[in-house]
Amino acid sequence: MRPSPIFLGILAVTVLGGVLAAFGDTTTISSQKYDPLIITGVVLLVAGGWVASLTLHEFGHAIVAFRGGDHSVAHKGYLSMDVRKYTDPALSIILPLVFLFIGGIPLPGGAVWIEHGRLRSRGVQSWVSLAGPLSNLGVGVLLTLVVALVPMSSGLVIGLSFLALLQIVTFILNILPIPGLDGWGAIEPYLSPGAREFGAKARPWAPIVLFAVLFLVDGASRLLWQGSFAIFDAVGGFKLAAMYGQDAFMFWK
Repeated sequence: MRPSPIFLGILAVTVLGGVLAAFGDTTTISSQKYDPLIITGVVLLVAGGWVASLTLHEFGHAIVAFRGGDHSVAHKGYLSMDVRKYTDPALSIILPLVFLFIGGIPLPGGAVWIEHGRLRSRGVQSWVSLAGPLSNLGVGVLLTLVVALVPMSSGLVIGLSFLALLQIVTFILNILPIPGLDGWGAIEPYLSPGAREFGAKARPWAPIVLFAVLFLVDGASRLLWQGSFAIFDAVGGFKLAAMYGQDAFMFWK
C-alpha cells in the first residue's frame, strides 16, 4: 500500500502548478486577463490534481473491497496507487482531460474490477461503490477548508477553488443511480434480479448517453453546475474564485 512513484510524480506536477500559480501576477485576475504564469500554474494544478483525485477515487474502491473480503485487488495492483493500474491511458486519462478542457466537466476516468462474490455482504458491496465518490467529496471539502483557513496568493486561491469545485462535480456525477456509475453500484445489491439484469445490459452505454445529454442539452449542464455550486457554497466554497479558476484553466476560450 506504499504510494507508487507515478502517484508521487503526479503530486509533484500538482505542487509545481500551485507554486507557479502562487507566484504569478495577480493584479489582473479581476479583469479576467491572466498572467501566463498563473494560467500555466492553474492548468498544471487542476490537471495534476484531477488525475491524483482519480487515483484516490479508485484506491478508495479498492481498499474498501480489500477490507471487505476481496483480496484479489492487492494482486491486481490496485492498492499501489499507480494510476496505470486503474486506467487505459488514452480512454481514461487523455480523453477525460480533453473533455475537461473543452467543457469543464470531469468525466469519470478509471475502473477497478471487484470480485463481488468475495465480499462479505450487500452492505460491503454498497460501501465499495460509495467509497470512490465520497473520496472526491472529502477532497473537495478539504481543499475548500484550506482555501478558507490558510493565507495564500490569489492565483493559488482560484486554482484550488476550481479544483475543489471539480471534486464536487465528480461526486455528483458518480453518485447518480445510473448503470455504469457508482450510484447504481451502491443500490444494485438491493435490486431485483430483473433490475440487475437491465443494469448489466445498460452499463456500457448509459454513461455515454448521460454525458451526451450534458454536452448537448444546455439545461442539463446548467442543472449540474447549479447543484455543484449549491454544495460548494454549503461547505464554504469561494464561488467567484472557482469561476476565475475555471476561466484561467479554460484560457483558450
